[in-house]
Amino acid sequence: MEKIRVNLQKIEQRIQSACEKTGRNREEVKLLLATKTVEPKRIKSAFLAGYTLIAENKIQELKEKFEALKDVPHKSHFIGHLQTNKIKEVLKYNVSCIESLDRLRLAEKLQKRLEFEDKTMDVLIQVNTSFEESKFGSSPENAINLVKAVAQMDRIRIKGLMTIGLFSADAEKVRKCFQLLKSIQQKIIEENIPNVEMRELSMGMSGDLEIAIEEGATIVRVGTAVFGKRKYPDSYYWNESK
Repeated sequence: MEKIRVNLQKIEQRIQSACEKTGRNREEVKLLLATKTVEPKRIKSAFLAGYTLIAENKIQELKEKFEALKDVPHKSHFIGHLQTNKIKEVLKYNVSCIESLDRLRLAEKLQKRLEFEDKTMDVLIQVNTSFEESKFGSSPENAINLVKAVAQMDRIRIKGLMTIGLFSADAEKVRKCFQLLKSIQQKIIEENIPNVEMRELSMGMSGDLEIAIEEGATIVRVGTAVFGKRKYPDSYYWNESK
């Protein structure tokens, strides 16, 4: 548990340094803890350190940890590929934002379920900026059209964009993914679409959060650098073969 606290301090220092380098306010960047495969006891130790924004990318894990975490104040996002038949469960387990809305059919099903439950949901539109077939997300060229279509659904509140950057040791290739998401954000802002906010850019993880912050990230998703290495690399957990 002490290791997690120390790791959080290190990540905090990295975020602060990246913000200082680019002249950004530290308050502009949220640290989202990717808690896939992390047991509730260890997640709670992060809560005790003051970091209470978490995310799962598997419905099953969201379900399994819900009871253990529900009594501790925190916010939970969903960052994995969402199947339409799992929408009900996402809403059941108090997710405050779905960061992976990537297609019109999903939005339509979500709208209907939200109407039925008389709820609203914050979402980020996921964009496939790496152009990899293994990743979900709207194509960059279709992102604005998707935003316009979803914006007409009154139960869904678009708050920004999300991407999973290229898994590469080449920093400049990774940077291009983040720059592309930022450029799409700017184009959407220029369109001035009703019912659309573009305040959030969720991009960057443990290995590239500095680059993401330099390119405008407002949410960085960190897991292994806080909770330690998992049995498999990140690419295994994010493998979203269609």
